[in-house]
Amino acid sequence: MAAFMAEIPVQTLTEEAPWRAGLRSARATALPGLVLVGAAAAAVVSYYHVPAVHAALEQLAAFRVRGGFYYSALSTSLFAGIIPFLYLHFSPSTRARHPWPHLAFFALFWAYKGVEVDGLYKLQAWMFGTAPDFATIARKLVFDQAVYNGMFAAPYGVLVYAWKDAGFRWGPPLADLRAPRWYYRRVFSVMIAVMGVWIPAVCCIYALPPALQIPLNSLVNCFWVILFSLLTARAAPA
Repeated sequence: MAAFMAEIPVQTLTEEAPWRAGLRSARATALPGLVLVGAAAAAVVSYYHVPAVHAALEQLAAFRVRGGFYYSALSTSLFAGIIPFLYLHFSPSTRARHPWPHLAFFALFWAYKGVEVDGLYKLQAWMFGTAPDFATIARKLVFDQAVYNGMFAAPYGVLVYAWKDAGFRWGPPLADLRAPRWYYRRVFSVMIAVMGVWIPAVCCIYALPPALQIPLNSLVNCFWVILFSLLTARAAPA
């Protein structure tokens, strides 16, 4: 989840208060984000209540289990990395920020993220169980957002994307990291920007059996990376 949050334009983060930049981006993505969450919720409801959908997703789950971490890497690379990059590269509002050399970054970074998130889901299944009840989902949500994302995935995702945006040079992002209040300036704003969509989306993901969590995560990421990048580009100050 964390990497695409760095798609907020840099000028947005530097010219506005971080909380204000986050709220502005959140408002820009609120309505389409609700549609995206609704689609994820519909997938969950259909899995449990529509026999044909249940049967189809069970076949996908079996394929995903056979694929293991290879499936996680390849599917996340394709749906959260390659497809969004191609869309953003050919979109006039975002083409300049997504040149062809960035394709390798998107593909490789999101392949790694697929393995990382797969490991997170396995860890939480061991810690909290796999039941799709309210208490289990709530525990996973808190751990996901407060511990994994807030303390690890969001900070390093923002830093890695800053490295990409600096032409793959570590000097500018590391200099910014050493400046005061880096977390507040860079991470806090994007946490605000995405939590309105990703908190319910994460609940939908954890409501499915473990074998279907990575597939739903990949699909949500695919549409969310495109949506968030397009709308924040349009909302950015001139």
